[in-house]
Amino acid sequence: MRRVRFEVNGGPEVLFTEDVEAPAPGPGELLVRTDAIGVTLPVVRKVREGKEPFPLGGEVAGTVVEVGEGVTAFAPGDRVTGLCFSHGYAELAVLHEAMTSRIPDHASSVEAVALVRSGLVARGAYESARPQPGESVLVTAAASAVGQIALQLARAGGASRVVAAVSSAEKAGFVREMGADEVVLYGDESWGEPVDVVLDGVGGELLKPAVKALAPGGRLVAFSSGGGTVEVYDLLVGGKSVIAFQMALIARGKPELYAAWRDELWELHRAGGLRAAVSAELPLEEAARAHELIDSRRNLGKVVLVTGAA
Repeated sequence: MRRVRFEVNGGPEVLFTEDVEAPAPGPGELLVRTDAIGVTLPVVRKVREGKEPFPLGGEVAGTVVEVGEGVTAFAPGDRVTGLCFSHGYAELAVLHEAMTSRIPDHASSVEAVALVRSGLVARGAYESARPQPGESVLVTAAASAVGQIALQLARAGGASRVVAAVSSAEKAGFVREMGADEVVLYGDESWGEPVDVVLDGVGGELLKPAVKALAPGGRLVAFSSGGGTVEVYDLLVGGKSVIAFQMALIARGKPELYAAWRDELWELHRAGGLRAAVSAELPLEEAARAHELIDSRRNLGKVVLVTGAA
């Protein structure tokens, strides 16, 4: 089978494709022939900035070809999606049963990797802010896979005003299509009228203007892998707060909530209330190009690798 790997940390150019033996599922695992593989900013950052190589993982979607000992919820032939922790950039990937779910009939494999994981992060981050109908919401990295879903969820949740913060004016049309009333650029002197909630998927130097954009009593939810610091005084003067959200804690500690949120996302999608925006579908062998799209912040929605198995 074909698999993408890297041996030294660096930019997209370090990725290469190799032919290897197919893996075998262990107890509680499924072997899936992948149709679609989601590429994420945290993985792109880890390839570039990490201290050592690691097996590329992420969201995958495809068809079960074999199940390991003890697996009862799935069988060969089932269409599934899930989080692969090791060697997900491959024609065959191993998923843990607990991190796998069925793809409904109304969705494709590409839609599954564009919607489920990114949608769960957006759903969880928005929920963490404890939003109330009529409040205003600003989303950073609004054109990203997570950001564009967060815009849609804020609109569906009754936000009175939805603001998209993006890196370039070229993204304005896209984020307006996804539900934004207003668009601001990261470098703007002001991000407009203060908002009640900021969902921040960037971190780093953007945290300062994000906190500044909050109205008194406002809440910023940080869910980015970009790090950064916040001055406590900047919070105190306006009674503002910062909340951290990590999807892994929900997936591992609250599986029932994880499943409920996933079902809500699929129902919204089925009813036409949630769009799984895909920026690019690229062959597995073009993984470097996929990483470059995300690294350069040029993607509008999800970047997906496809294997040709579909």
